Amino acid sequence: MLSVLSRVIDIAMVAAGALIAAALHGGSLVWLTDMQNVTLAFNCLLMIWIFPACGIYQSWRGKPLYDLLGRVALAWLAVEGMGILMSFSLHRSDMLSRLWLGYWAIATVALLIVTKTAVHTVLKGLRREGYNQKAVAIVGSPRYARFMIEQMRARPEAGFKPVAVFDDGSFGATGEAATPDTGAIEGVPVEHAFAAMIRLIRHRGIRELWLALPISQERTIHGFVKELRHDFVNIRFIPDVQSLSLFSQPVVDLLGVPAINLAASPITDLRVLPKLVFDRLFALAALTALSPLMLVIAVLVKLSSPGPVFFRQKRKGIDGNEFEIYKFRSMKVHREEAGKVTQARRGDPRVTAVGAFLRRTSLDELPQFINVLKGEMSVVGPRPHALEHDDIYKDLVKGYMHRYRIKPGITGWAQINGYRGETDRIEKMMGRVKLDLYYMQHWTFWLDLKIVALTMWKGFAGRNAY
Repeated sequence: MLSVLSRVIDIAMVAAGALIAAALHGGSLVWLTDMQNVTLAFNCLLMIWIFPACGIYQSWRGKPLYDLLGRVALAWLAVEGMGILMSFSLHRSDMLSRLWLGYWAIATVALLIVTKTAVHTVLKGLRREGYNQKAVAIVGSPRYARFMIEQMRARPEAGFKPVAVFDDGSFGATGEAATPDTGAIEGVPVEHAFAAMIRLIRHRGIRELWLALPISQERTIHGFVKELRHDFVNIRFIPDVQSLSLFSQPVVDLLGVPAINLAASPITDLRVLPKLVFDRLFALAALTALSPLMLVIAVLVKLSSPGPVFFRQKRKGIDGNEFEIYKFRSMKVHREEAGKVTQARRGDPRVTAVGAFLRRTSLDELPQFINVLKGEMSVVGPRPHALEHDDIYKDLVKGYMHRYRIKPGITGWAQINGYRGETDRIEKMMGRVKLDLYYMQHWTFWLDLKIVALTMWKGFAGRNAY
């Protein structure tokens, strides 16, 4: 019913968009011309075919609204594009105003987005109040079933209500074995017999069965699928991989089939495009605005002690590709033992007077905007360490090398949370890596902007930098 109503609303919005476009084009409310009416009818027919193919009328419970809106906008632009091609093929393109077509595209996209957002918001509100709920039966261990129940209750607007859990005691491989006397989990009754669970699903008319099981439970999965093959139940397999740290990444689409990244960059799709553009523009603006200051610093570094203005050192970048990082030299020129890098410590005699100030204020990091402009670094990301430190910590700190799955940054989530400067204890490095991995798992472009803003707000100075 909702799907039919949604189609009717979409057709109405397309027609309304055409009339608004005609009014904007003609300067007043006017009727459509014959050719415009033909184009409108043709596009409505196309929409009935293309919109369902784009998944617009599927259930969007628990799914992001921006995905729906993106599909709607692209689908409508495709429909209008095909309509324009039709007019060309009939040699009637001269009877259609390009301006009207442009107005129509914009007005219809706006109307579709507004109505989809309104309907989505209303449905979320109703579900939050307990209406339009779908009963869900869960098959899984008590631990994972409890997690699924908490997820459903934490997001009532998705419209899912847990009503039963099945646990026959054989799912202990996930870390918690069920006991026969377990009567309920978070207030949801538990069944222990397969036949009783099947009767419950049929008797209560449950239409959602979630198999929250480890991949090894193939027999149980097959049993439910086979037994309910003639019932109209949506059976969804939600792999229980919580206990496996390797499976911390979401499922991705690879050649049309689902895949789990065991070791891959977590930021690989088009979402990273704003970050790439922002990095280049921000680096260019920073270098332009700070060039007088950097020139003064370069002179002071040169006068502080003999040696080059810049300190250059090999660091690992994205996917372990090495690059040469730039900093203002803050130490006297000295020779390190091969394969060893000694971190600067408080009162380190190698640090010059100018260098000490630069390190406390992080002004020595400014040349790294050149690395950002070259595409070797990002403005925000995990800080790169000396190669010698990588060799030490990669076997001591879990997830250490995974930080290099994205571009290293000038500032990062760890830095604004107090992990700056020397890492003289393994606990400090573990804390830094933990925050870096959190950033990678929860990355959004807006998080990058937040980190940049907090870096500027808190200042670049740090008590751990010397």
